[in-house]
Amino acid sequence: MLPENITAVVARNERWTGQAASEPHEAGWAREAIIFVRAMKEPIGEQPKARIEISPDGIYWIGEGSEFALPAEKDSIATARISHFGNWLRVRADFGDGAESTVLVTIHLKA
Repeated sequence: MLPENITAVVARNERWTGQAASEPHEAGWAREAIIFVRAMKEPIGEQPKARIEISPDGIYWIGEGSEFALPAEKDSIATARISHFGNWLRVRADFGDGAESTVLVTIHLKA
């Protein structure tokens, strides 16, 4: 039997500033996830660290503990690998004044 896997695009060509987050994705069936964040345009200002957040219901969120630096150049990719995440996943970042990034965020899940 082949393993089940899926790629979900949760942010496409979105301009992130201030408090930004991807769309949530229901992933309770998966054992592991790899999240990719690509800078679609040249980022402006200091890029923050992104955080993985989990949720029991897709409404209330808590930090999972994983953090990673967002891409600092156009077409650069950042990634995070996680497991034991419950049912809902999303990526969040808090940008400083004047900082922004246009991103493509994908979640790759495997059973």
